[in-house]
Amino acid sequence: QDQNSGFNPHPLYAKLNQDRHAKRFIFMPIALSFLAIFAYALASLIILFRLNAKRLNKSPSMSRKWPIIVSAIGIAFHLLTILNTTFTATGVDFGLLSMMSVITWIIALLVWIICVTNPMEHLGIIALPLASGILLIKMLFTDTVLINYDISLKLHITLSLMAYSLISLAAIQAILLGIQNNHLHNQKPTGFIRILPPLKIMEKQLFQLLLIGFITLTLSLASGFIFLEDMFAQHVAHKTILSMVAWLGFAVLLWGHFQYGWRGKTATRWTLAGAIILMLAYLGSKLVFELRA
Repeated sequence: QDQNSGFNPHPLYAKLNQDRHAKRFIFMPIALSFLAIFAYALASLIILFRLNAKRLNKSPSMSRKWPIIVSAIGIAFHLLTILNTTFTATGVDFGLLSMMSVITWIIALLVWIICVTNPMEHLGIIALPLASGILLIKMLFTDTVLINYDISLKLHITLSLMAYSLISLAAIQAILLGIQNNHLHNQKPTGFIRILPPLKIMEKQLFQLLLIGFITLTLSLASGFIFLEDMFAQHVAHKTILSMVAWLGFAVLLWGHFQYGWRGKTATRWTLAGAIILMLAYLGSKLVFELRA
């Protein structure tokens, strides 16, 4: 492209084009994304077959290890995609889709870690297709926003992404818990509900995710106040305020649960409300900012 054309290629592609032998690697991120999507889709199908067998009170024909192995392959290819497109020599791509890709990768990794030791395959039915969808959208659209950062900002960003991923995972669990609660309340525990763990286990898992997510969110906010110059500066004030509102909501919910036994619909509504506020704090504000830019 002509230097005066105003076209700015992705830094990765610009770097590759400097080497006449490197052009064959231009499509590497696309190939890695396709492999990750395929592995995620295959793992999702295996989980569906296993859960459907349980619904029919049959023994699953495929071992529990297979979705764990296949999803691990997808997670590995997803990580390679991130390393090839998000983390570049000139900085880190903080575009909306790049960050969504990182978040869904963390969610997929957390689900995998949980499923290795706990019967929570149902989370993969939502988490894995979600990661696939973001990868597919990222292949079709580019929103590169390169930023250089120091170690303190790196810590803050890492904690923020971990917190958002954990809360998002808790929101998925809350949605499934809400559906299960509603069916059981209406005395219609059929179909999809029959493949979920018992209600008490679902609620226990929800509050475990919420507690870990709340602690991580607390560390994220604390690191922001310590390392950032002004958490209430004009361009980040809305993000800080919304994150603090979400933090307060989760604090009240956890206090109510351990103090007064809050559960059921109350837990579901508070979890989803907090997750939506946290989503608006980062993704919503980032989307508006990028659209204006």
